[in-house]
Amino acid sequence: MSTQNRNRFGRRAFLAGSAALLGTPSIAQAIDGEGTTEVERDLSRVVKRNISSFRSLDWQPYFSNLRNGAILVDIDSRALHFWNEDGRYFLYPSSVPLTEDLTRRGRTRVIRKVEGPSWRPTPAMRKRNPEWPEFVGPGPDNPLGSHALYLSWTYYRIHGTHDTRKIGRRSSNGCIGLYNEHIAQLFGMAKIGTQVLLI
Repeated sequence: MSTQNRNRFGRRAFLAGSAALLGTPSIAQAIDGEGTTEVERDLSRVVKRNISSFRSLDWQPYFSNLRNGAILVDIDSRALHFWNEDGRYFLYPSSVPLTEDLTRRGRTRVIRKVEGPSWRPTPAMRKRNPEWPEFVGPGPDNPLGSHALYLSWTYYRIHGTHDTRKIGRRSSNGCIGLYNEHIAQLFGMAKIGTQVLLI
C-alpha cells in the first residue's frame, strides 16, 4: 500500500472513529449560604496539561443500590460518572479542585437543584481575594454556569461553567465543574437525594 493510500485510510479511520465517539451519549464531549460556592483560579496563566484520563467504572463497588441514581466523581481522572435508577450510565469530563487541601472526598447527596444559580464567594475566598465581588447573579459572568446541584456539604456544588477551558483541569476551590450542556443533562436526571461519592 502506498504512503498516500495509508494516510488516506488513516484519516478516514480517524474521522469515522471521531464521529462514532461524538455520537455516543454515554461519553461526554468537548441549605445554607444561598448561592455560595467556589470560583476557579485565573486561567490566563499557561497550563501545561489539560487531560482527563477516562475509565469506565461499575457502580457496584461504590454503591449498594441505585435508588435516586448515583454520582461518582473520580478526582484523579477528572471525570464524573452517573448511573440512573435503571442503571443507564453517563460519563462527563469535569474540573476538580486545584490542590489536595481544597479537595473533599467521601459521601454526600444532592439536597437542592437550581437552574440559573447565583453565586457568593465563601468567607475563606473573600479573605484570600477581597477584590472578588460579594455577589454575582445568574448569567454569563456567573462561575456556577447554567445549573447547580447543591450537596449536603456546605459550600460544595456540582455545577456548570461558562469558561470551558476549566474542564479537565485541576482548577477549582473545591467544587466539581461540568460543561453547561452536561450539567443541564445531569440536572434533568439527578434527583433530590441522589447519592454522591467523591473518590
